[in-house]
Amino acid sequence: MADFFRVQVGPAQGVQPKPAPASSTPKLAGGPSFSQTLAQAQEVRFSNHALNRLESRDIQLTPDNVSRLSNAIDKAEKRGGKSSLVMVDNLAFIVNVQNRTVVTAMDANQRGEGVFTQIDSVVFADPSASSSKPLVDKQG
Repeated sequence: MADFFRVQVGPAQGVQPKPAPASSTPKLAGGPSFSQTLAQAQEVRFSNHALNRLESRDIQLTPDNVSRLSNAIDKAEKRGGKSSLVMVDNLAFIVNVQNRTVVTAMDANQRGEGVFTQIDSVVFADPSASSSKPLVDKQG
C-alpha cells in the first residue's frame, strides 16, 4: 500500500532542506550553499488555496505524486511555461511554474465542465519508473 503525503494547512512553504556543514558544500557568493539553493529550486510549494482544496476535496498525495508533479513543473519550465495545468493520473493541478507553486488542485470529480482558462501549457506527468508496471505479462 502506498504511503500518503500529508499536507499541512499553512502558508505556502516547501520542505526546508537541512543545512549542510559549512566545510562539505561550497557556498555561493555571500549566500546559501549550492545544495541548499538546488533543493529550494526543486521543491513544490502549495498555496493556501491549494492546501484548502486538497483538504476539502480529500485529495491525498503520495510521495510519488509529488515527485511526478515536480518533474512535470521542470518540463514546463524548460519549455517556457508560466501557468500550467499539470495532470498526474486523475489529479489536475494549476501551477505557477516560475514560483513552483500549486495554485489549486482537483480530481476527476471536481473538474466541472473540464475547461481550464488562463494557462499557457498542459503537462502530463509521466509515471515514475519504479511504479510503472508492464501492461502485458509475457510468459517465456
